[in-house]
Amino acid sequence: MAKNSKAQPARPVDTFSRDILPIPDAKHVGLTTYDAKDPDTKYPPIRMLRPPKGAPNVLFILIDDAGFGSSSAFGGPCYTPVAERLAKGGLKYNRFHTTALCSPTRAALLTGRNHHSVGMGAITEMATSAPGNNSIRPKDKAPIAEILKLNGYSTAQLGKCHEVPFWEVSPMGPFHQWPIGSGFEYFYGFVGGEANQYYPGLYQGTTAVEPPKTPEEGYTLTEDLADHAITWVRQQKALMPDKPFFMYFAPGATHAPHHVPKEWSDKYKGKFDGGWDKLREETFARQKKLGLIPEDARLTARHQEIPAWDDMPAELKPVLARQMEIYAGFLEQTDHHVGRLVDALADLEILDDTLVFYLIGDNGASAEGTLNGCFNEMTTLNGMPGIETVEFLLSKIDDFGTPKAYNHYAVGWAHALCTPYQWTKQVASHWGGTRNGMIVHWPGGIEGKGQIRSQFHHVIDVAKTILDVTGLPEPAIVNSIAQAPFEGVSMVPSFNEAAAPETHQLQYFEMMGNRGIYYKGWTACTKHRTPWKADQPPPFDADIWELYDPDDWTQAKNIVADNPKKLAELQRLWLIEAVKYNCVPLDDRGFERINPDIAGRPQLITGNSQILFQGMRVSEACVLTLKNKSHSVTAEVTVPKGGAKGVIVTQGGSVGGWTLYVKDGKLKYCYNFFGIEFYFAEADQPIPDGKHQVRMEFKYDGGGLAKGGDVTLYYDGKAVGKGRVDKTQPMAYSADEAADVGADTGSPASPDYGPTGNAFNGDIAWVQIDLGDDDHDHLITAEDRFSLAMARQ
Repeated sequence: MAKNSKAQPARPVDTFSRDILPIPDAKHVGLTTYDAKDPDTKYPPIRMLRPPKGAPNVLFILIDDAGFGSSSAFGGPCYTPVAERLAKGGLKYNRFHTTALCSPTRAALLTGRNHHSVGMGAITEMATSAPGNNSIRPKDKAPIAEILKLNGYSTAQLGKCHEVPFWEVSPMGPFHQWPIGSGFEYFYGFVGGEANQYYPGLYQGTTAVEPPKTPEEGYTLTEDLADHAITWVRQQKALMPDKPFFMYFAPGATHAPHHVPKEWSDKYKGKFDGGWDKLREETFARQKKLGLIPEDARLTARHQEIPAWDDMPAELKPVLARQMEIYAGFLEQTDHHVGRLVDALADLEILDDTLVFYLIGDNGASAEGTLNGCFNEMTTLNGMPGIETVEFLLSKIDDFGTPKAYNHYAVGWAHALCTPYQWTKQVASHWGGTRNGMIVHWPGGIEGKGQIRSQFHHVIDVAKTILDVTGLPEPAIVNSIAQAPFEGVSMVPSFNEAAAPETHQLQYFEMMGNRGIYYKGWTACTKHRTPWKADQPPPFDADIWELYDPDDWTQAKNIVADNPKKLAELQRLWLIEAVKYNCVPLDDRGFERINPDIAGRPQLITGNSQILFQGMRVSEACVLTLKNKSHSVTAEVTVPKGGAKGVIVTQGGSVGGWTLYVKDGKLKYCYNFFGIEFYFAEADQPIPDGKHQVRMEFKYDGGGLAKGGDVTLYYDGKAVGKGRVDKTQPMAYSADEAADVGADTGSPASPDYGPTGNAFNGDIAWVQIDLGDDDHDHLITAEDRFSLAMARQ
């Protein structure tokens, strides 16, 4: 551990051998008496497992989709007083880096290895059978939570988990890559790329649970997560005050949908009316004033793919400004609830003994909201952005950020929030995609207050740092598997020495063909594709490389023309690193990676028929695809005396989906088209008491994608009602809503009932889904499938 001028006492001799985990049981060797009352009966007392004396608590806070220039702590427009307070009492790292995408950054953070080394070359939904992209964590790369737990730490994860292989996200697991199988003794949060902040699909451990209250009662996800985090840490310290904890708090904010109560967003009224180009300039000036970038740093140019604010339609600008007001309020609200957790540690008098990492972003700001932004991002993800005209967006301006919306901001705002750098999330070639503000706070181990550290570091350095401060070795064996070395370096040398030599001198970057290399200050990089464009990228060998020297803080001046030899040296080095860490073969495919048969990964649900049972709540991926084809849904129900009511089966929610339910005793079907239009079919008579089969048949019109169809309802094989659906969603109903049997959890798919009190009041023996043979899914373009997948991270 690095020298600390606070002169911490020398650690006592650790009597546990920690190279093999779990630590082998101690064997008693000595006299074994016949009678326990014999005075010679002696055994050593049982010892509770604890880490080395003096090991601190560790809290890692990870904000989602926040660029370097978003938080006020790093010169951004979003007020984050808790981040500022922690930085004032600790350190800011202004050259800290992520992978440019969600799942890869999290996998690298939690293992201390590069993302391709642990199979997470992209998001889990795009896994292939190639080792660097299969989403399967190798057994020889145990996660840091597992190592800490097996050394005597209490461990907890709250919030987002997007590292589970897609085919394992179901109530039946397997659960070895869920948090509870990855070293965390407690988990409360969601599994997937994003969550509705008002109606999240939550798990406690591996059990699906409902939020404790509704949006109307004041519910938001980040507050709920903070409540559970505070409860957990209080209980942990009440029962095990001598046992340190490792908590990973990853709320999922500020990923889209950008949801926040109006009292937060209204604080920013009018503050973004000047547009994103002006915001970049203002942020850049603040960053210099704060000393976060050198005085001679240059603001990078806006690329032509990103429109100028002045070129946006004047009538759209009020909507665009409102999008940014909501995002700013969202980040401030998130920081506020982080502060509640930090304050709870202070109240317990353990904050000084807790090493806090506060990483503001798992990648750059998200440019996945299109050039105009959107009210319901599912329209864009379904390849139907034209539904949201300027007139439509203006009509919804007061609903942005509320439970009625599923909104995302425009590309220009994402670029501004990555100031002063080029590009955004997904673009691993440039700092706009990978450089994020990091704050480290540990009064018990860091003497400096309010200081800046400019050593180059990467997310793979966190696990090594934690082992360093806790006095734990890298284990040689974990769960009987010999372990590969960690791939990061410790940040500890810089904790108390601002001029500490840089130890992370080499780092490769790659995401969907966007690639770069850092070596001793130099960077070489090539942007292969643009996040919001689904066009076919060029061949890899046709990519144009750029070169930046160590004095170019922002990558503003490409000097490749004058230094071809240096570029060739760094390109070769990138290739060596790529081979070393399973980054090759490079894979920029879209449709092929979404299609599990081509990609070579398992698919959970197959065939043309599926049975579901009452009480099941599963993700959209766990249900047969009903889109662009004829299908039927049949249920055997028992109606109580007095008549039936409530939801039989549903899929999706307020942003799109369908539901089969009983209202006023009669079977009813609702198709929800993006929350914009609702189509109904209703039976002409109530369902009689007793056991019956009810059925909905949807006859698809055909002739392409997203077409309509005729609906017929049946009781015991007899037609009892008809209806018409004029148009349908072609690729996805939602990004996070469930399919439910017996109730509608999350947001309601029909306006006929609310988010609670909608359970079916009878018995449901089974629900069967059957597909027709008129499948039109093959008409979905590769570009549309790719856009849908990349937005779910």
